[in-house]
Amino acid sequence: MSQSLSQIYIHIIFSTKHRRPIIKDSIFDELFAYLGGTCKSLDCQPIKIGGYHDHIHILCKLSKKIALVTLLEQVKKSSSKWMKTKGSEYAGFYWQDGYAVFSVNPSEVEYVVDYIANQAEHHRIKSFQDECIEFFRKYQVDYDERYVWD
Repeated sequence: MSQSLSQIYIHIIFSTKHRRPIIKDSIFDELFAYLGGTCKSLDCQPIKIGGYHDHIHILCKLSKKIALVTLLEQVKKSSSKWMKTKGSEYAGFYWQDGYAVFSVNPSEVEYVVDYIANQAEHHRIKSFQDECIEFFRKYQVDYDERYVWD
């Protein structure tokens, strides 16, 4: 094939440092837009970005020009710096070191979009930890709880 083609949808999840519920409702839209702009600048088309007070979900197409780890490093690094400019309550803002990434079948993109859009409602009943464990089980990811939540 003389042309390089890819269509890789990924669902990224990462948390604030120590899962602190520090992200206020008033900054959600601006933060989500900033994260989307960062993805776009790395040639990764954002599809839906959302989250809750202690974590973020990003659904995007992974560019064929960038490694996944580079995307995550840039998104987390730049948004952490940006958050620190949003007021004294964010002066000590950091993301957790790790992350979870799952591939998404193109036929399930709309389901993931709806899931991300309904984070506030979803987290009235389920904690971030329970949410993650559910994903780990669904995608058959081996994990060690001693290291997942730090």
